[in-house]
Amino acid sequence: MPVAQVSRRLLRYVRPHMMSFVVSFVSAVISVLLQLYVPILVGQGIDCMIAAGRVDFQTLVPLLERLVAASLGAAAFQWLQGYCVNRLTYETVRDMRIDANDKISRMPLSFIDSHAHGDLISRIVNDVDQVGDGLLQGLTQLFGGVVTIAGTIVFMLSISIPIAIIVVLVTPLSVLVASLIARFSSRSFTSQQRIQGQLGGYIEELIGSQKLVDAFAFGDRAQIGFDRINRELYTAGERAQFLSSLSNPGTRFVNNLIYAVVAIVGCMCVITGVPASLTVGEVQIFLSYANQYTKPFNDVTSVITQIQTAFASARRVFSLLDAAAEPPDPADAIEITDPKGDVDIDHVDFSYIQGRRLLQDICVHAEPGMRLALVGPTGSGKTTFINLLLRFYEVDAGTIELDGLDTRRLSRPSLRRAFGMVLQDTWLFEGTVHDNIAYGRPTASRDEVERAARRAHAAAFIDALPNGYDTMISEDGGTFSQGQKQLVCIARVMLTDPAILLLDEATSSIDTRTELQVQAAFDEMVRGRTSFIVAHRLSTIRGADLILFMRDGRIVERGSHDELLARGGAYAELYNSQFATAEQP
Repeated sequence: MPVAQVSRRLLRYVRPHMMSFVVSFVSAVISVLLQLYVPILVGQGIDCMIAAGRVDFQTLVPLLERLVAASLGAAAFQWLQGYCVNRLTYETVRDMRIDANDKISRMPLSFIDSHAHGDLISRIVNDVDQVGDGLLQGLTQLFGGVVTIAGTIVFMLSISIPIAIIVVLVTPLSVLVASLIARFSSRSFTSQQRIQGQLGGYIEELIGSQKLVDAFAFGDRAQIGFDRINRELYTAGERAQFLSSLSNPGTRFVNNLIYAVVAIVGCMCVITGVPASLTVGEVQIFLSYANQYTKPFNDVTSVITQIQTAFASARRVFSLLDAAAEPPDPADAIEITDPKGDVDIDHVDFSYIQGRRLLQDICVHAEPGMRLALVGPTGSGKTTFINLLLRFYEVDAGTIELDGLDTRRLSRPSLRRAFGMVLQDTWLFEGTVHDNIAYGRPTASRDEVERAARRAHAAAFIDALPNGYDTMISEDGGTFSQGQKQLVCIARVMLTDPAILLLDEATSSIDTRTELQVQAAFDEMVRGRTSFIVAHRLSTIRGADLILFMRDGRIVERGSHDELLARGGAYAELYNSQFATAEQP
Protein backbone atom coordinates (compact mmCIF):
# COMPACT_ATOMS: atom_id res chain seq x y z
CA MET A 1 0.00 0.00 0.00
CA PRO A 2 1.64 3.29 -1.11
CA VAL A 3 2.41 5.98 1.47
CA ALA A 4 -0.09 8.35 -0.16
CA GLN A 5 -2.91 5.82 0.21
CA VAL A 6 -1.98 5.12 3.83
CA SER A 7 -1.97 8.86 4.52
CA ARG A 8 -5.41 9.33 2.96
CA ARG A 9 -6.86 6.52 5.06
CA LEU A 10 -5.33 7.91 8.22
CA LEU A 11 -6.82 11.30 7.33
CA ARG A 12 -10.28 9.71 7.29
CA TYR A 13 -9.81 8.80 10.94
CA VAL A 14 -8.57 12.31 11.72
CA ARG A 15 -11.48 14.07 9.96
CA PRO A 16 -14.16 13.46 12.66
CA HIS A 17 -11.89 15.26 15.15
CA MET A 18 -11.24 18.26 12.93
CA MET A 19 -11.89 20.78 15.71
CA SER A 20 -8.83 19.55 17.62
CA PHE A 21 -6.92 19.58 14.33
CA VAL A 22 -7.86 23.22 13.59
CA VAL A 23 -7.19 24.46 17.14
CA SER A 24 -3.83 22.72 17.14
CA PHE A 25 -2.85 24.24 13.80
CA VAL A 26 -3.94 27.76 14.81
CA SER A 27 -2.03 27.40 18.09
CA ALA A 28 1.05 26.28 16.15
CA VAL A 29 0.77 29.33 13.87
CA ILE A 30 0.51 31.77 16.79
CA SER A 31 3.27 30.03 18.76
CA VAL A 32 5.66 30.04 15.79
CA LEU A 33 4.93 33.69 14.93
CA LEU A 34 5.69 34.69 18.50
CA GLN A 35 8.89 32.63 18.40
CA LEU A 36 9.86 34.35 15.15
CA TYR A 37 9.19 37.74 16.74
CA VAL A 38 11.71 36.97 19.50
CA PRO A 39 14.84 37.21 17.26
CA ILE A 40 13.67 40.61 15.99
CA LEU A 41 13.44 41.86 19.56
CA VAL A 42 16.84 40.36 20.39
CA GLY A 43 18.42 41.94 17.30
CA GLN A 44 16.92 45.32 18.08
CA GLY A 45 18.15 44.98 21.65
CA ILE A 46 21.68 44.27 20.43
CA ASP A 47 21.61 47.41 18.27
CA CYS A 48 20.58 49.38 21.41
CA MET A 49 23.91 48.43 22.98
CA ILE A 50 26.14 50.72 20.92
CA ALA A 51 29.27 50.44 23.08
CA ALA A 52 30.45 50.22 26.69
CA GLY A 53 28.58 52.83 28.67
CA ARG A 54 26.41 53.73 25.67
CA VAL A 55 23.21 51.65 26.12
CA ASP A 56 19.82 53.05 25.06
CA PHE A 57 17.84 51.84 28.12
CA GLN A 58 14.81 53.92 27.13
CA THR A 59 14.39 51.74 24.04
CA LEU A 60 15.82 48.52 25.52
CA VAL A 61 13.44 48.14 28.51
CA PRO A 62 10.22 48.05 26.41
CA LEU A 63 11.95 45.57 24.10
CA LEU A 64 12.72 43.29 27.04
CA GLU A 65 9.10 43.52 28.25
CA ARG A 66 7.84 42.52 24.81
CA LEU A 67 10.45 39.74 24.70
CA VAL A 68 9.14 38.24 27.97
CA ALA A 69 5.51 38.55 26.82
CA ALA A 70 6.28 36.94 23.44
CA SER A 71 8.16 34.06 25.08
CA LEU A 72 5.33 33.37 27.56
CA GLY A 73 2.72 33.59 24.81
CA ALA A 74 4.69 31.20 22.58
CA ALA A 75 4.98 28.69 25.47
CA ALA A 76 1.24 28.92 26.25
CA PHE A 77 0.16 28.31 22.65
CA GLN A 78 2.75 25.55 22.29
CA TRP A 79 1.15 23.80 25.28
CA LEU A 80 -2.31 24.22 23.73
CA GLN A 81 -1.03 22.76 20.48
CA GLY A 82 0.44 19.76 22.31
CA TYR A 83 -2.79 19.18 24.23
CA CYS A 84 -4.91 19.24 21.06
CA VAL A 85 -2.51 16.99 19.15
CA ASN A 86 -2.52 14.46 22.01
CA ARG A 87 -6.30 14.49 22.15
CA LEU A 88 -6.56 14.18 18.38
CA THR A 89 -4.09 11.29 18.35
CA TYR A 90 -5.71 9.25 21.09
CA GLU A 91 -9.22 9.77 19.73
CA THR A 92 -8.00 8.66 16.29
CA VAL A 93 -6.24 5.60 17.73
CA ARG A 94 -9.34 4.76 19.78
CA ASP A 95 -11.52 4.81 16.65
CA MET A 96 -9.02 2.72 14.71
CA ARG A 97 -8.81 0.10 17.47
CA ILE A 98 -12.62 -0.03 17.72
CA ASP A 99 -12.84 -0.64 13.97
CA ALA A 100 -10.15 -3.34 14.13
CA ASN A 101 -11.85 -5.12 17.01
CA ASP A 102 -15.24 -4.82 15.31
CA LYS A 103 -13.75 -6.27 12.13
CA ILE A 104 -12.37 -9.25 14.04
CA SER A 105 -15.84 -9.91 15.48
CA ARG A 106 -17.27 -9.95 11.95
CA MET A 107 -14.59 -12.12 10.38
CA PRO A 108 -15.51 -15.64 9.29
CA LEU A 109 -14.14 -18.48 11.35
CA SER A 110 -12.01 -19.50 8.36
CA PHE A 111 -10.02 -16.26 8.69
CA ILE A 112 -9.46 -16.69 12.43
CA ASP A 113 -8.43 -20.33 11.93
CA SER A 114 -5.91 -19.44 9.21
CA HIS A 115 -4.09 -16.64 11.10
CA ALA A 116 -1.93 -16.82 14.20
CA HIS A 117 -3.96 -15.42 17.09
CA GLY A 118 -0.92 -13.65 18.52
CA ASP A 119 -0.39 -11.83 15.22
CA LEU A 120 -4.02 -10.63 15.17
CA ILE A 121 -3.66 -9.44 18.78
CA SER A 122 -0.44 -7.64 17.83
CA ARG A 123 -2.23 -5.77 15.04
CA ILE A 124 -5.01 -4.54 17.31
CA VAL A 125 -2.77 -3.65 20.25
CA ASN A 126 0.86 -3.04 19.22
CA ASP A 127 0.39 -1.84 15.66
CA VAL A 128 -2.38 0.59 16.54
CA ASP A 129 -0.18 1.95 19.35
CA GLN A 130 2.66 2.45 16.87
CA VAL A 131 0.32 4.35 14.56
CA GLY A 132 -0.60 6.59 17.51
CA ASP A 133 3.05 7.27 18.38
CA GLY A 134 3.89 8.14 14.78
CA LEU A 135 0.79 10.27 14.38
CA LEU A 136 1.56 12.16 17.57
CA GLN A 137 5.16 12.84 16.59
CA GLY A 138 4.32 13.54 12.96
CA LEU A 139 1.53 16.02 13.60
CA THR A 140 3.51 17.81 16.31
CA GLN A 141 6.43 18.33 13.96
CA LEU A 142 4.25 18.97 10.90
CA PHE A 143 2.19 21.85 12.32
CA GLY A 144 5.10 23.72 13.83
CA GLY A 145 7.45 22.84 10.99
CA VAL A 146 5.31 24.08 8.10
CA VAL A 147 4.56 27.38 9.81
CA THR A 148 8.20 27.82 10.91
CA ILE A 149 9.56 27.24 7.40
CA ALA A 150 7.04 29.57 5.77
CA GLY A 151 7.42 32.23 8.46
CA THR A 152 11.22 32.28 8.51
CA ILE A 153 11.36 32.56 4.71
CA VAL A 154 9.05 35.60 4.82
CA PHE A 155 11.03 37.24 7.62
CA MET A 156 14.39 36.51 5.97
CA LEU A 157 13.16 37.94 2.68
CA SER A 158 12.11 41.09 4.51
CA ILE A 159 15.66 41.52 5.86
CA SER A 160 17.81 40.43 2.92
CA ILE A 161 16.56 38.84 -0.28
CA PRO A 162 20.01 37.59 -1.50
CA ILE A 163 20.85 35.74 1.70
CA ALA A 164 17.31 34.33 1.94
CA ILE A 165 17.65 32.97 -1.61
CA ILE A 166 20.95 31.27 -0.69
CA VAL A 167 19.28 29.53 2.25
CA VAL A 168 16.32 28.37 0.17
CA LEU A 169 18.54 27.08 -2.67
CA VAL A 170 20.59 24.87 -0.34
CA THR A 171 17.48 23.43 1.39
CA PRO A 172 16.59 20.78 -1.29
CA LEU A 173 19.88 19.02 -0.51
CA SER A 174 18.64 18.39 3.06
CA VAL A 175 15.29 17.11 1.78
CA LEU A 176 17.01 14.86 -0.78
CA VAL A 177 19.23 13.25 1.86
CA ALA A 178 16.27 12.53 4.16
CA SER A 179 14.03 11.15 1.39
CA LEU A 180 16.70 8.79 0.03
CA ILE A 181 17.40 7.34 3.48
CA ALA A 182 13.66 7.03 4.23
CA ARG A 183 13.11 5.12 1.00
CA PHE A 184 15.85 2.59 1.79
CA SER A 185 14.70 2.06 5.38
CA SER A 186 10.97 1.71 4.62
CA ARG A 187 11.21 -1.98 3.68
CA SER A 188 13.15 -2.75 6.83
CA PHE A 189 10.45 -1.22 9.02
CA THR A 190 7.75 -3.20 7.21
CA SER A 191 9.75 -6.40 7.76
CA GLN A 192 10.30 -5.48 11.41
CA GLN A 193 6.57 -5.13 12.13
CA ARG A 194 5.76 -8.37 10.28
CA ILE A 195 8.32 -10.34 12.29
CA GLN A 196 7.13 -8.69 15.50
CA GLY A 197 3.63 -10.00 14.82
CA GLN A 198 5.09 -13.45 14.09
CA LEU A 199 6.97 -13.37 17.40
CA GLY A 200 3.79 -12.36 19.24
CA GLY A 201 1.96 -15.34 17.73
CA TYR A 202 4.76 -17.73 18.69
CA ILE A 203 4.85 -16.51 22.30
CA GLU A 204 1.04 -16.64 22.58
CA GLU A 205 1.12 -20.29 21.48
CA LEU A 206 3.83 -21.20 23.99
CA ILE A 207 2.17 -19.44 26.94
CA GLY A 208 -1.22 -20.92 26.10
CA SER A 209 0.29 -24.43 26.02
CA GLN A 210 2.91 -24.12 28.75
CA LYS A 211 1.82 -27.34 30.45
CA LEU A 212 2.34 -29.31 27.24
CA VAL A 213 5.65 -27.56 26.61
CA ASP A 214 6.87 -28.68 30.04
CA ALA A 215 5.31 -32.13 29.81
CA PHE A 216 7.06 -32.92 26.52
CA ALA A 217 10.32 -31.26 27.63
CA PHE A 218 9.95 -28.94 24.66
CA GLY A 219 11.39 -25.94 26.51
CA ASP A 220 14.85 -26.07 24.88
CA ARG A 221 13.41 -26.49 21.38
CA ALA A 222 10.86 -23.74 22.05
CA GLN A 223 13.73 -21.48 23.10
CA ILE A 224 15.55 -22.30 19.87
CA GLY A 225 12.47 -21.31 17.87
CA PHE A 226 12.12 -18.13 19.90
CA ASP A 227 15.79 -17.26 19.42
CA ARG A 228 15.50 -17.76 15.66
CA ILE A 229 12.54 -15.37 15.32
CA ASN A 230 14.09 -12.96 17.81
CA ARG A 231 17.32 -12.89 15.77
CA GLU A 232 15.32 -12.13 12.63
CA LEU A 233 13.57 -9.32 14.48
CA TYR A 234 16.89 -8.02 15.78
CA THR A 235 18.42 -8.07 12.29
CA ALA A 236 15.46 -6.30 10.72
CA GLY A 237 15.25 -3.80 13.58
CA GLU A 238 19.00 -3.13 13.54
CA ARG A 239 18.94 -2.47 9.79
CA ALA A 240 15.87 -0.23 10.07
CA GLN A 241 17.29 1.74 12.99
CA PHE A 242 20.70 2.11 11.35
CA LEU A 243 19.30 3.41 8.08
CA SER A 244 16.81 5.76 9.76
CA SER A 245 19.49 7.01 12.17
CA LEU A 246 21.45 8.35 9.19
CA SER A 247 18.67 10.84 8.43
CA ASN A 248 19.25 13.15 11.37
CA PRO A 249 23.07 13.44 11.10
CA GLY A 250 22.78 13.87 7.34
CA THR A 251 20.25 16.69 7.52
CA ARG A 252 22.06 18.28 10.45
CA PHE A 253 25.24 18.39 8.38
CA VAL A 254 23.44 20.17 5.55
CA ASN A 255 21.67 22.50 7.99
CA ASN A 256 24.93 23.38 9.77
CA LEU A 257 26.36 24.12 6.35
CA ILE A 258 23.48 26.55 5.74
CA TYR A 259 24.13 28.20 9.10
CA ALA A 260 27.83 28.61 8.31
CA VAL A 261 27.09 30.11 4.89
CA VAL A 262 24.65 32.58 6.47
CA ALA A 263 27.24 33.60 9.10
CA ILE A 264 29.98 34.13 6.52
CA VAL A 265 27.78 36.08 4.09
CA GLY A 266 26.28 38.09 6.96
CA CYS A 267 29.72 39.13 8.22
CA MET A 268 30.67 40.19 4.70
CA CYS A 269 27.48 42.27 4.54
CA VAL A 270 28.38 44.05 7.80
CA ILE A 271 31.97 44.72 6.70
CA THR A 272 31.56 45.45 2.97
CA GLY A 273 27.84 46.10 2.51
CA VAL A 274 27.81 43.47 -0.28
CA PRO A 275 25.47 41.89 -1.31
CA ALA A 276 23.40 43.88 1.24
CA SER A 277 24.06 46.35 4.02
CA LEU A 278 23.31 44.79 7.43
CA THR A 279 23.88 45.72 11.05
CA VAL A 280 25.28 43.29 13.62
CA GLY A 281 21.79 42.98 15.14
CA GLU A 282 20.31 42.12 11.74
CA VAL A 283 22.97 39.45 11.23
CA GLN A 284 22.02 37.99 14.60
CA ILE A 285 18.35 38.01 13.53
CA PHE A 286 19.29 36.24 10.29
CA LEU A 287 21.35 33.60 12.11
CA SER A 288 18.44 32.94 14.47
CA TYR A 289 16.07 32.57 11.51
CA ALA A 290 18.49 30.29 9.67
CA ASN A 291 18.64 28.10 12.77
CA GLN A 292 14.85 28.10 13.15
CA TYR A 293 14.40 27.47 9.43
CA THR A 294 16.50 24.32 9.52
CA LYS A 295 15.13 23.09 12.86
CA PRO A 296 11.95 21.48 11.39
CA PHE A 297 14.10 19.39 9.05
CA ASN A 298 16.15 18.18 12.02
CA ASP A 299 13.01 17.53 14.06
CA VAL A 300 11.34 15.48 11.33
CA THR A 301 14.42 13.34 10.74
CA SER A 302 14.81 12.78 14.48
CA VAL A 303 11.37 11.11 14.61
CA ILE A 304 11.61 9.41 11.23
CA THR A 305 11.86 6.04 13.01
CA GLN A 306 8.49 6.48 14.74
CA ILE A 307 6.88 7.79 11.56
CA GLN A 308 8.10 4.93 9.38
CA THR A 309 7.15 2.38 12.03
CA ALA A 310 3.72 4.00 12.14
CA PHE A 311 3.26 3.65 8.37
CA ALA A 312 4.41 0.01 8.47
CA SER A 313 1.98 -0.68 11.33
CA ALA A 314 -0.83 1.20 9.58
CA ARG A 315 -0.42 -1.07 6.55
CA ARG A 316 -0.86 -4.14 8.78
CA VAL A 317 -3.94 -2.66 10.45
CA PHE A 318 -5.48 -1.65 7.12
CA SER A 319 -4.79 -5.09 5.64
CA LEU A 320 -6.85 -6.49 8.52
CA LEU A 321 -9.62 -3.94 7.93
CA ASP A 322 -9.58 -4.76 4.19
CA ALA A 323 -9.92 -8.52 4.69
CA ALA A 324 -13.19 -9.97 3.47
CA ALA A 325 -15.65 -9.99 6.38
CA GLU A 326 -18.36 -12.55 6.92
CA PRO A 327 -21.16 -11.70 4.46
CA PRO A 328 -23.86 -9.78 6.34
CA ASP A 329 -27.30 -11.24 6.82
CA PRO A 330 -29.70 -10.24 4.03
CA ALA A 331 -31.99 -7.30 4.73
CA ASP A 332 -34.98 -9.66 4.82
CA ALA A 333 -33.27 -12.19 7.13
CA ILE A 334 -35.74 -14.05 9.29
CA GLU A 335 -35.53 -13.89 13.08
CA ILE A 336 -36.51 -17.30 14.36
CA THR A 337 -37.88 -16.85 17.88
CA ASP A 338 -39.43 -20.18 18.82
CA PRO A 339 -37.49 -22.97 17.10
CA LYS A 340 -38.95 -26.46 17.27
CA GLY A 341 -35.72 -28.27 16.45
CA ASP A 342 -36.60 -29.88 13.10
CA VAL A 343 -33.28 -30.06 11.19
CA ASP A 344 -33.04 -31.23 7.59
CA ILE A 345 -29.65 -31.59 5.90
CA ASP A 346 -30.02 -32.24 2.18
CA HIS A 347 -27.11 -33.31 -0.08
CA VAL A 348 -24.55 -31.06 1.60
CA ASP A 349 -21.00 -30.78 0.25
CA PHE A 350 -18.25 -28.77 1.90
CA SER A 351 -14.51 -28.18 1.58
CA TYR A 352 -12.01 -26.01 3.43
CA ILE A 353 -9.75 -25.92 0.38
CA GLN A 354 -11.28 -25.53 -3.05
CA GLY A 355 -11.08 -28.75 -5.02
CA ARG A 356 -10.59 -30.94 -1.93
CA ARG A 357 -14.04 -31.89 -0.65
CA LEU A 358 -14.30 -32.88 2.99
CA LEU A 359 -18.04 -33.54 3.41
CA GLN A 360 -19.75 -35.22 0.51
CA ASP A 361 -23.47 -35.72 -0.10
CA ILE A 362 -24.53 -35.53 3.56
CA CYS A 363 -28.24 -36.20 4.03
CA VAL A 364 -29.78 -36.28 7.52
CA HIS A 365 -33.22 -35.47 8.87
CA ALA A 366 -33.58 -34.89 12.61
CA GLU A 367 -37.11 -34.55 13.94
CA PRO A 368 -37.79 -32.50 17.09
CA GLY A 369 -36.64 -34.38 20.18
CA MET A 370 -34.50 -36.79 18.19
CA ARG A 371 -31.06 -37.74 19.50
CA LEU A 372 -28.39 -38.23 16.83
CA ALA A 373 -24.84 -39.41 17.43
CA LEU A 374 -21.88 -38.80 15.12
CA VAL A 375 -19.08 -41.35 15.36
CA GLY A 376 -16.12 -42.24 13.24
CA PRO A 377 -12.35 -41.94 13.03
CA THR A 378 -10.53 -38.66 13.59
CA GLY A 379 -10.73 -36.36 10.57
CA SER A 380 -13.91 -37.89 9.21
CA GLY A 381 -15.77 -34.53 9.37
CA LYS A 382 -17.79 -34.77 12.60
CA THR A 383 -16.80 -31.37 14.03
CA THR A 384 -17.10 -29.78 10.58
CA PHE A 385 -20.66 -31.11 10.49
CA ILE A 386 -21.35 -29.18 13.73
CA ASN A 387 -19.71 -26.02 12.37
CA LEU A 388 -22.01 -26.06 9.34
CA LEU A 389 -25.10 -26.30 11.52
CA LEU A 390 -24.10 -23.05 13.24
CA ARG A 391 -23.04 -21.38 9.95
CA PHE A 392 -19.49 -20.91 11.14
CA TYR A 393 -18.81 -22.01 7.58
CA GLU A 394 -21.17 -21.92 4.60
CA VAL A 395 -21.98 -25.07 2.65
CA ASP A 396 -20.63 -25.43 -0.90
CA ALA A 397 -23.69 -27.28 -2.13
CA GLY A 398 -26.99 -28.51 -0.73
CA THR A 399 -29.08 -26.97 2.04
CA ILE A 400 -29.48 -27.06 5.80
CA GLU A 401 -32.97 -26.22 7.04
CA LEU A 402 -34.27 -25.45 10.51
CA ASP A 403 -38.03 -25.86 10.91
CA GLY A 404 -38.37 -25.82 7.13
CA LEU A 405 -36.34 -22.62 6.67
CA ASP A 406 -33.00 -22.52 4.88
CA THR A 407 -30.51 -21.44 7.57
CA ARG A 408 -28.98 -19.00 5.08
CA ARG A 409 -32.26 -17.07 5.22
CA LEU A 410 -32.08 -16.82 9.00
CA SER A 411 -30.12 -14.15 10.86
CA ARG A 412 -27.01 -15.66 12.37
CA PRO A 413 -27.71 -14.46 15.94
CA SER A 414 -31.21 -15.95 16.00
CA LEU A 415 -29.96 -19.19 14.42
CA ARG A 416 -27.17 -19.58 16.96
CA ARG A 417 -29.47 -18.80 19.87
CA ALA A 418 -31.41 -21.91 18.89
CA PHE A 419 -28.36 -24.04 19.66
CA GLY A 420 -26.53 -24.82 22.87
CA MET A 421 -23.01 -26.15 22.45
CA VAL A 422 -20.60 -27.89 24.80
CA LEU A 423 -17.17 -28.61 23.35
CA GLN A 424 -14.31 -30.82 24.41
CA ASP A 425 -12.15 -27.67 24.61
CA THR A 426 -13.58 -25.65 27.47
CA TRP A 427 -13.57 -21.85 27.56
CA LEU A 428 -13.87 -19.77 30.71
CA PHE A 429 -13.09 -16.07 31.05
CA GLU A 430 -11.77 -13.96 33.91
CA GLY A 431 -14.73 -13.24 36.21
CA THR A 432 -16.88 -14.88 38.83
CA VAL A 433 -18.24 -18.40 38.56
CA HIS A 434 -21.72 -16.87 38.39
CA ASP A 435 -20.74 -14.68 35.43
CA ASN A 436 -19.25 -17.63 33.58
CA ILE A 437 -22.37 -19.75 33.97
CA ALA A 438 -24.63 -16.80 33.08
CA TYR A 439 -22.59 -15.95 29.95
CA GLY A 440 -25.44 -16.98 27.63
CA ARG A 441 -28.11 -15.33 29.84
CA PRO A 442 -26.59 -12.34 31.62
CA THR A 443 -29.95 -11.43 33.19
CA ALA A 444 -30.38 -14.81 34.86
CA SER A 445 -31.04 -14.71 38.60
CA ARG A 446 -28.80 -16.35 41.18
CA ASP A 447 -31.43 -19.06 41.77
CA GLU A 448 -31.50 -19.92 38.07
CA VAL A 449 -27.70 -20.09 37.93
CA GLU A 450 -27.56 -22.34 40.99
CA ARG A 451 -30.29 -24.58 39.59
CA ALA A 452 -28.32 -25.00 36.34
CA ALA A 453 -25.19 -25.83 38.33
CA ARG A 454 -27.05 -28.48 40.32
CA ARG A 455 -28.41 -30.06 37.16
CA ALA A 456 -24.85 -30.16 35.77
CA HIS A 457 -23.58 -31.66 39.07
CA ALA A 458 -21.22 -28.70 39.45
CA ALA A 459 -22.81 -27.31 42.64
CA ALA A 460 -20.77 -29.49 45.01
CA PHE A 461 -17.35 -28.17 44.00
CA ILE A 462 -18.64 -24.60 43.49
CA ASP A 463 -20.06 -24.50 47.04
CA ALA A 464 -16.65 -25.62 48.32
CA LEU A 465 -14.92 -22.60 46.76
CA PRO A 466 -13.88 -19.73 49.08
CA ASN A 467 -16.67 -17.39 47.87
CA GLY A 468 -18.94 -19.90 46.20
CA TYR A 469 -20.52 -18.51 43.03
CA ASP A 470 -18.80 -15.15 43.64
CA THR A 471 -15.33 -16.70 43.48
CA MET A 472 -13.14 -14.98 40.90
CA ILE A 473 -11.47 -17.31 38.45
CA SER A 474 -8.63 -16.38 36.14
CA GLU A 475 -8.60 -16.70 32.38
CA ASP A 476 -9.42 -20.21 31.13
CA GLY A 477 -10.37 -21.49 34.55
CA GLY A 478 -7.10 -21.02 36.42
CA THR A 479 -6.69 -23.82 38.97
CA PHE A 480 -9.93 -25.64 38.06
CA SER A 481 -9.43 -29.16 36.82
CA GLN A 482 -10.41 -29.91 33.24
CA GLY A 483 -13.46 -31.80 34.49
CA GLN A 484 -14.58 -28.91 36.70
CA LYS A 485 -14.23 -26.48 33.82
CA GLN A 486 -16.32 -28.77 31.66
CA LEU A 487 -19.03 -28.96 34.31
CA VAL A 488 -19.22 -25.15 34.40
CA CYS A 489 -19.57 -25.11 30.60
CA ILE A 490 -22.34 -27.71 30.80
CA ALA A 491 -24.12 -25.61 33.43
CA ARG A 492 -23.84 -22.62 31.09
CA VAL A 493 -25.69 -24.48 28.34
CA MET A 494 -28.30 -25.85 30.72
CA LEU A 495 -29.08 -22.29 31.81
CA THR A 496 -29.80 -21.15 28.23
CA ASP A 497 -32.30 -23.99 27.73
CA PRO A 498 -31.79 -24.21 23.93
CA ALA A 499 -33.99 -26.01 21.40
CA ILE A 500 -31.06 -27.96 19.93
CA LEU A 501 -28.01 -29.34 21.73
CA LEU A 502 -24.58 -29.83 20.18
CA LEU A 503 -22.30 -31.96 22.35
CA ASP A 504 -18.78 -32.44 21.00
CA GLU A 505 -17.05 -34.87 23.39
CA ALA A 506 -18.79 -32.94 26.20
CA THR A 507 -17.98 -35.45 28.95
CA SER A 508 -14.52 -36.51 27.80
CA SER A 509 -12.72 -34.97 30.83
CA ILE A 510 -15.14 -36.13 33.54
CA ASP A 511 -14.64 -39.15 35.76
CA THR A 512 -16.87 -42.16 35.18
CA ARG A 513 -19.14 -41.60 38.20
CA THR A 514 -19.70 -37.93 37.43
CA GLU A 515 -20.20 -38.78 33.76
CA LEU A 516 -23.06 -41.08 34.70
CA GLN A 517 -24.63 -38.29 36.76
CA VAL A 518 -24.16 -35.71 34.00
CA GLN A 519 -25.41 -38.18 31.43
CA ALA A 520 -28.59 -38.55 33.46
CA ALA A 521 -28.89 -34.75 33.52
CA PHE A 522 -28.36 -34.68 29.78
CA ASP A 523 -31.02 -37.36 29.32
CA GLU A 524 -33.45 -35.12 31.17
CA MET A 525 -32.30 -32.03 29.30
CA VAL A 526 -32.46 -33.49 25.79
CA ARG A 527 -35.93 -34.86 26.32
CA GLY A 528 -38.10 -33.08 23.75
CA ARG A 529 -35.05 -31.39 22.19
CA THR A 530 -33.04 -32.26 19.12
CA SER A 531 -29.46 -33.15 19.97
CA PHE A 532 -26.33 -33.92 17.98
CA ILE A 533 -23.67 -35.78 19.95
CA VAL A 534 -20.09 -36.26 18.76
CA ALA A 535 -18.46 -39.06 20.72
CA HIS A 536 -15.49 -41.39 20.59
CA ARG A 537 -16.55 -43.29 23.71
CA LEU A 538 -19.36 -45.30 22.16
CA SER A 539 -20.77 -46.31 25.55
CA THR A 540 -22.17 -42.77 25.89
CA ILE A 541 -24.34 -42.91 22.74
CA ARG A 542 -25.95 -46.33 22.91
CA GLY A 543 -29.30 -44.72 23.66
CA ALA A 544 -29.21 -42.45 20.58
CA ASP A 545 -32.19 -42.65 18.20
CA LEU A 546 -29.90 -42.53 15.19
CA ILE A 547 -26.17 -43.16 14.95
CA LEU A 548 -24.27 -41.86 11.93
CA PHE A 549 -20.92 -43.47 11.25
CA MET A 550 -18.72 -41.15 9.21
CA ARG A 551 -15.59 -41.92 7.25
CA ASP A 552 -13.72 -39.69 4.77
CA GLY A 553 -16.48 -37.09 4.82
CA ARG A 554 -19.30 -39.50 4.05
CA ILE A 555 -21.97 -41.21 6.12
CA VAL A 556 -21.19 -44.86 5.51
CA GLU A 557 -23.61 -46.35 8.07
CA ARG A 558 -26.71 -45.17 9.88
CA GLY A 559 -29.11 -46.78 12.30
CA SER A 560 -29.69 -47.46 16.00
CA HIS A 561 -27.07 -49.05 18.22
CA ASP A 562 -28.66 -52.50 18.05
CA GLU A 563 -29.21 -52.29 14.29
CA LEU A 564 -25.62 -51.33 13.59
CA LEU A 565 -24.26 -54.08 15.86
CA ALA A 566 -26.46 -56.63 14.15
CA ARG A 567 -25.21 -55.40 10.78
CA GLY A 568 -21.64 -56.23 11.78
CA GLY A 569 -20.13 -53.34 9.81
CA ALA A 570 -17.70 -50.51 10.63
CA TYR A 571 -19.61 -49.37 13.72
CA ALA A 572 -19.77 -52.89 15.17
CA GLU A 573 -16.05 -53.33 14.53
CA LEU A 574 -15.23 -50.06 16.29
CA TYR A 575 -17.58 -50.76 19.20
CA ASN A 576 -16.27 -54.28 19.77
CA SER A 577 -12.66 -53.10 19.58
CA GLN A 578 -13.28 -50.55 22.34
CA PHE A 579 -14.86 -53.05 24.68
CA ALA A 580 -12.39 -55.76 23.81
CA THR A 581 -9.60 -53.36 24.80
CA ALA A 582 -11.39 -52.44 28.01
CA GLU A 583 -11.79 -56.12 28.99
CA GLN A 584 -8.10 -56.94 28.57
CA PRO A 585 -6.21 -57.28 31.89
